[in-house]
Amino acid sequence: MPQIEHFTKEVNLPGPVASYLRAVNTGAREELTASFADDAVVVDVNRELRGLDAITAWAGTDIFAANVRLGVLDVEELPGRTIVRVEIDGTFARTGLPDPLVMNHEFEIADGKITKLRIGF
Repeated sequence: MPQIEHFTKEVNLPGPVASYLRAVNTGAREELTASFADDAVVVDVNRELRGLDAITAWAGTDIFAANVRLGVLDVEELPGRTIVRVEIDGTFARTGLPDPLVMNHEFEIADGKITKLRIGF
């Protein structure tokens, strides 16, 4: 899996995006929460989570409990958003999922915080 350090240095990801990716890959719960705005929204495929409490709970079960690791494959900068294509690994159930599991993480940022994260295929 490609390393996030390469992309954070070479592509110069926005700070909150780099923090989110680093937090997922190192299990840093506080860093993940700190990368989001208080009223942020996460849309994880079909689920919508609003606010830090909901995002923190989601991250606890869907990211940290499953030992998720994100390998950055590609980064696309568009006006108002950053799309990071990642290969996802971890200890979650893989039934019905593609192998490898590759998904887009689309970030919107304001005032140095993630305001919206959309995760999908």
